[in-house]
Amino acid sequence: MAFQWRSLVLASLLIAALPLAGGRAAEPQVPVLWDAKERLPKPDLSELPRLRFLTTTDFPPFNFLDGAGKLSGFHIDLARAICAELGIVDKCQIQALPWGELDGALEKGEGEAIIAGIAATPQSRQTYAFSRSYLQFPARFIMPKSKAFAEPIFDKLRSKRVGVLAGSAHERMLRDYFNTVQIVSFEGPEALYSDLKAGKIDAAFGDGMRFAFWLGGSDAAGCCRFAGGPYLAPEYLGTGMAIATRADNPALAAAIDYALQEISMKGTFTEFYLRYFPVSFF
Repeated sequence: MAFQWRSLVLASLLIAALPLAGGRAAEPQVPVLWDAKERLPKPDLSELPRLRFLTTTDFPPFNFLDGAGKLSGFHIDLARAICAELGIVDKCQIQALPWGELDGALEKGEGEAIIAGIAATPQSRQTYAFSRSYLQFPARFIMPKSKAFAEPIFDKLRSKRVGVLAGSAHERMLRDYFNTVQIVSFEGPEALYSDLKAGKIDAAFGDGMRFAFWLGGSDAAGCCRFAGGPYLAPEYLGTGMAIATRADNPALAAAIDYALQEISMKGTFTEFYLRYFPVSFF
């Protein structure tokens, strides 16, 4: 069952287009979440008076203030690229607010869209209309470089000690689909990373993006790398990041979909992804 599920997940990933050599990516893997055969219609936004994106300043590398106090980040570049694709650069604005004020500002018409990582769930869809997902967060294994496995990984992990954060969605996912491993639960990431570096566990399982930042940082000291492939499991990990508009404005969400697809197909998304995520988590 676990092997069948794993195969299904991997087969569903359009991002798995680049070849692997010896278990290592030949070049950074970039997620592609759009079907190249599907072409969305270009919207006419000539009557739109303004497109103001609402975001925050405290979610690096997505939104943050740089050394000069300028609003920067993946979301900022993405919002500007969306406006460029829609041909409304002169109508485009970006405003940063505290997280708790985003919903109220959108409701009061102080902005037209929120680009700040609001999860698209059955509950949130009662409040917002959402674009399609532009970035998802796979689960990944990391292992010491000298011992890291390539796919297929399921049988190779049998009886291995695998660390995971206690009570997390990743722990539930690990228990359900990799139930032949010895699960070692940790209360925090520091202890998890420490035991992995010390060889007290064979692997760690968790959020690929967080692992990528650790792998690229000084604390990891080049000890480890990703093992196996990325795992997308919406029932555990959600559907990723999307842009929210007012629930009564699905047409704007659809227009943003058009722009996001163009950004992906033209390679602009790849440029942004590699800029802000130098260690790819796919």
